Amino acid sequence: MNRHLRLAAAALGISVLARLLWVLVLPNGMNFVDLHVYVDGSANFGGGHLYEYTDSSKTPDFPLPFTYPPFAALVFYPLHFLPFGVVAIGWLLATVAALFGVVWLSLEMLFGKDAMREQRWRTAALAWTAVGMWLEPVRSTFDYGQVNVFLVLLAMLAVRSATWWVSGALVGVAAGIKLTPAVTGLYFAARRRWFTAIWSAVVFAGTIGLTYLISPGETNKYFRELLGDARRIGPVGSSSNQSLRGALSRLLGHDVVSGPVWIAAALVTAVLAFFAWRTLASDDRLGTLLIVQLFGLMISPISWSHHWIWLLPVILWLLYGPLRQAAGARVLAGYWLVVTLIGVPWVLGFFQKSIWTISRPGILSWLGAVDVIGVLVFYVWIIRAGRADARRPVDRSHEQEPCDR
Repeated sequence: MNRHLRLAAAALGISVLARLLWVLVLPNGMNFVDLHVYVDGSANFGGGHLYEYTDSSKTPDFPLPFTYPPFAALVFYPLHFLPFGVVAIGWLLATVAALFGVVWLSLEMLFGKDAMREQRWRTAALAWTAVGMWLEPVRSTFDYGQVNVFLVLLAMLAVRSATWWVSGALVGVAAGIKLTPAVTGLYFAARRRWFTAIWSAVVFAGTIGLTYLISPGETNKYFRELLGDARRIGPVGSSSNQSLRGALSRLLGHDVVSGPVWIAAALVTAVLAFFAWRTLASDDRLGTLLIVQLFGLMISPISWSHHWIWLLPVILWLLYGPLRQAAGARVLAGYWLVVTLIGVPWVLGFFQKSIWTISRPGILSWLGAVDVIGVLVFYVWIIRAGRADARRPVDRSHEQEPCDR
């Protein structure tokens, strides 16, 4: 083991130890507010009261309900048989392992499986996992005990697999746990992996059918009454909501819902995403996946800052991807690195008198749009840089996109 690999391993070990000490020593270290909802809320699954459950022990200004599909409650259900402290520590360590998997697969999609046998890329995977633990989306995921990193990993494993039923099953199960990973189906459609896209929808439908057989009342309640109710998920105008709807609502001083302003902004985003995708090389799997996932975060009614785990692969793609030598690549990577290390939405949270108050002073509203603005600039940059890159021969080392088989 060379010096750099030892330093990277030590950095990751110190980061994990620091997070464990944070959890075990600090008074609020074991809050894990969302994990409490997963564990205690899912204990009500099958009893008819899953969506009446709330937990206000840590958030008195907003009692937290169980907001995921009933299939998520079925998946989380066994956790309530274990002591919560055991679940929390296990969840934290599993999240670190999943984050390492996300970094590893990002690099593997850029350089290929053979390259990951080289010590320098193993070192990079360890080092970037250590860095990733301190980015605000991941920090918040640790603090809340959120499921985001696991869902990102499932999506990346689905893209990695060349077997259509495996890829589709992974996306369908992830969407059954939390609806947002369903946007990954657009990736497979873009790659013309039609069997995979269709099978992911079938598996997702299967998760609904399974919970309907077990608890028809709760399944009906979620999909017929609660689906689309953004205010039940949380305050749309909070600085932590980094979706298009959140940014526009803060800028205009009222919830834009899905009205004309939001529709126009969503269409602009869709057009930019489309042309960014069309600009990428056909073998750039990670780039295509990132365009799709960022689009999903933008158009979702609520995209909490801890949903933006995808920004870590974005940074890796900018620094190591096929457009890494294009003008502005390092500037954009630096932008995302600074924004996420600081945790701009988290900082702005200290300036909002109430999470339910939408109106903000102008400068805070614009600062609260850092992710939205960053994505739009990212799309435009890809379109310009990709077209310039296409005019000159470059050495690409990506693997070929697997076909459905």
